[in-house]
Amino acid sequence: MPTDTHTVTLRPELARDLGVTHAGAIVVGTIIGSGIFLVPAEMMQAVGSAKLVYLAWLVGGLLSFFGALTYAELGAMKPQAGGEYIYVRDGYGPLAGFLYAWTWFLIAKPASIATVTTGMVRVLGTFPAFAFFSTIVIDQPFPISYGQVVAIAATVLISLLNYIGIKKAGEFQLVFTLLKVAIILGIVLIGFNFSGGSWSHFTGVYSGARGGIAGFMGALVAALWAYDGWNDLNMVAGEIREPERNIPIALIAGVATVGALYMLVNAAVQFVLPAGAIAASPRPASDAIGLVWGTLGASLVSAAMAVSMLVTLNGTIMSGARVPFAVARDRYFFSALAEVHPRFHTPSVAIAVQAALAILLLLLGGSFRQFFSLAIFAEWLFYMISASTVFIFRQREAQAPRPYRVWGYPVVPALFVMSSALLLYYTFTDNLRNSAMGCLVILAGIPVFYAFARRRKV
Repeated sequence: MPTDTHTVTLRPELARDLGVTHAGAIVVGTIIGSGIFLVPAEMMQAVGSAKLVYLAWLVGGLLSFFGALTYAELGAMKPQAGGEYIYVRDGYGPLAGFLYAWTWFLIAKPASIATVTTGMVRVLGTFPAFAFFSTIVIDQPFPISYGQVVAIAATVLISLLNYIGIKKAGEFQLVFTLLKVAIILGIVLIGFNFSGGSWSHFTGVYSGARGGIAGFMGALVAALWAYDGWNDLNMVAGEIREPERNIPIALIAGVATVGALYMLVNAAVQFVLPAGAIAASPRPASDAIGLVWGTLGASLVSAAMAVSMLVTLNGTIMSGARVPFAVARDRYFFSALAEVHPRFHTPSVAIAVQAALAILLLLLGGSFRQFFSLAIFAEWLFYMISASTVFIFRQREAQAPRPYRVWGYPVVPALFVMSSALLLYYTFTDNLRNSAMGCLVILAGIPVFYAFARRRKV
């Protein structure tokens, strides 16, 4: 007697192919972008002395470290793709989770990708060989420069790398992060070997600084922006081996490593340049190394910035696609975004759509500062909300397994939440137009959520 046979096709899942070294490289490589090479001038203009600049770096690093400790508990407790989306969803409900994912998908990540690629093109444009980047290559229907084409090409290539496998993207991140760290250490050694350098620069002052509490807060905001990006690791938690162990290790070691590198670079720049020269320079690190090695030294710093931003781009694209993937898996967004490639085991559709949104921003044009302002408000709003969920889970899920518990609870996470709120306030007041636009986009997600919620019940 014949029997019925049924072929069961299992839905492809994300692959846990990232080890602890890959995870650490995601943290270090994503954080260190162009900020460390540029913000010393902004910080000196704000506070006016090397000592206060260092205090701002220390406070910013400590607050970021507190954030990493908080996310280490959350990531080890809920090691799923989507990271912050999972914490906000479980802590505050599906609507809050959706608004986070909606904002991340439409504003934060496309604007971050556009910021990094635009910044990378701007750095490369300082080389004489790439001076043509500002030339218009297409006039209609709107002008597009060679620089925009290069930014789009970088977005496509790194998105393709992430499309064909998290392991390949992770290996790229590891190799180029090691290269980035080696170049940064080289810059530090060059700076401290400058015969014209002086330790007296560390006691110098810049008389034109803003000063006071407002000045220090300005410097702290700049430092926190330079430390930004450590949270991206939690988005790929679903693809990390032994996440309960490796996420805390990578976050804590990664942020500590970045803090040490930032202090060394800042020290090398201040050894070479007096306070007034740092405040007056748009690129203090380039000017400092340029004094030591001339044009070759300045080119070395520009090359370091370009490599640094390429690694940041990879980490940003890698982490960004996991959030729309996670919300689509919950059936609160388009189902296609929840698809996992059967061969590459990546959220392939989410990666492609994310790239398309970033390319749209790049085609529309805009400055580095505009893209940056658009992204930063939305990002820090949800850093604050995501970190606050640790208090909710400690109360609501008191008996749940916690492979790692944040040191110094509840003071450490509370300090991070308060610092996020402070940064949010200064970001909002500094750029009302883009911050208000971010708020409107967040609110626009409410009717979209209810539309998907109704479809979900059918």
